[in-house]
Amino acid sequence: MNGSAGKTKWPIEDFVPEFVKDPVCGMEVDPSSPKGGSHSHAGKTYYFCSDHCRLKFIADPSPYLSPASDPENPADSIYTCPMHPEIQQLGPGTCPKCGMSLEPRDPGDDDGGEYKEMLRRLLISTVLTLPLMGMAMAGMSAGMESTGGGWLQLALATPVCIWGAWPFYVRGFRSVQNRSLNMFTLIAMGVSVSYLYSVIAVIFPGIFPATFLAMGKVEPYFEAAAGIVTLVLLGQVLELRARKQTGAAIKALLDLAPKTARLVRKDGSEEDVPLKSVRPGDILRVRPGEKVPVDGMVVEGGSSVDESMISGEPVPVQKVPGDRVVGATLNGGGTLLIRAEKVGAETLLARIVAMVAAAQRSRAPIQSLADKVSGYFVPAVLGVSVLSFGVWAWFGPEPKMAHGLVNAVAVLIIACPCALGLATPMSIMVATGRAARSGVLFRDAEALETLRRVDTLVLDKTGTLTLGKPSVRRVEAAPGYTPEEVLHVAASLEAASEHPLAAAILAEAKARGIASGPLKNFCSVAGKGVEGVLEGRRVALGNAGMLAALNVSSSPLAEQASAMLATGQTVVYVVVEG
Repeated sequence: MNGSAGKTKWPIEDFVPEFVKDPVCGMEVDPSSPKGGSHSHAGKTYYFCSDHCRLKFIADPSPYLSPASDPENPADSIYTCPMHPEIQQLGPGTCPKCGMSLEPRDPGDDDGGEYKEMLRRLLISTVLTLPLMGMAMAGMSAGMESTGGGWLQLALATPVCIWGAWPFYVRGFRSVQNRSLNMFTLIAMGVSVSYLYSVIAVIFPGIFPATFLAMGKVEPYFEAAAGIVTLVLLGQVLELRARKQTGAAIKALLDLAPKTARLVRKDGSEEDVPLKSVRPGDILRVRPGEKVPVDGMVVEGGSSVDESMISGEPVPVQKVPGDRVVGATLNGGGTLLIRAEKVGAETLLARIVAMVAAAQRSRAPIQSLADKVSGYFVPAVLGVSVLSFGVWAWFGPEPKMAHGLVNAVAVLIIACPCALGLATPMSIMVATGRAARSGVLFRDAEALETLRRVDTLVLDKTGTLTLGKPSVRRVEAAPGYTPEEVLHVAASLEAASEHPLAAAILAEAKARGIASGPLKNFCSVAGKGVEGVLEGRRVALGNAGMLAALNVSSSPLAEQASAMLATGQTVVYVVVEG
């Protein structure tokens, strides 16, 4: 991982594509495999996320090439549908095909406003629906003429069936308008029919024929309409909550990067500037304990950098002029001057975030099957609902028409294919978000679906999987010393260090009951180790470079050290009086 000047390559870079912008919608596209193909215009090749965007660009490229429409500076956040990624629009809304709420293409743009709005509708609808349910169960509606129960139910149900259900009416209307019937078509029809029937039953009960009467009265069904709305709202809140929690994993990745950078100007002055104002070629200072702001190259200084977020290796990597550094990695005890090379969306971290977000929006092969089934399912449900009304109205018990209406509405609601439409995109979102929190990244949903067939995992990781932190495997002592003495000296030198290797040594000493001693004249040698005076003896700890700096030979233990290194272990040398 140390690499030579400018040659460091992180394994993850092989899997993180260099994205470009779709000029129509601004969506990030992998140019090596653009879903919508490409098109050359005025000597430049453009890549597209879908055929829809490519055809719009070919028809009239000019609106998408003007500065006002530059996707790098959108007037608003671009939102897309998790089930139909080709649907893109500025600002939030609903998908015209499936009715699902659109989500921001950039997870950092989601303020959770829709979740809060749906939760508010759910809470108020629940408070009003519970008394309705209680009145229906107690049979209060049977005496509504004398008690006014029907009017009370009307008052309780109206806010739920109008205000609470309003988003469903809008989505249902759009589904008909766009000739793309979906679950909201069924919900809107079921709720509106049962509510309007109940309103007429309370206000104009005399207009109903005898086939609608039960014991001489018309039964309202407010509790059914309100109950449907409340349950669907609950489903929407659970869906939005899952999406919100999944988006939090991507936001956590975004938060890894610092918000500011220390800019070194040509006159030598320094200033903290927002990260978004950093440009390629700028010289930045990274002080001890700070995060590297952008991808770049070290031009001055030396330090160890914790690159575990990229490589998974817990041991910091020594950096010298000419070495590359990646944004969001943690600088150690030295100061670095770096030249910014990749900033903004071009950094490795930004590309990882974009890849995770794209994977959440991608479609698994099985989802196409669910879409085909939904296309036939909704019209079939409408037909069965009409048939159910006819059968009950003709052959059912009295009141035939009332029973027919109730059962027709029941078919619309019970057969609503919510799970059919939501199962695949929600499982993809939750799985990729959960994996991201564990450090596992999926390139797309197809890879996630293919993983279930994997029965053998081959890892290029020195033959094993690590726990993410080192531990002491062996302690070898030179002639005249014991392993306990070696650990005592090592623990004394590392007592104040936060280095992962120091933590491993201290943990081993504690496990063996070995205490550290008082150390004097402590000194840290960058990239090599530490030294000091312990109990009147000069002691040191470090790598082979530390031995060379102290002019100490490793010959007494050279064979053991070579054997350890050959198996992928890290060797730390302890020196006592030379």
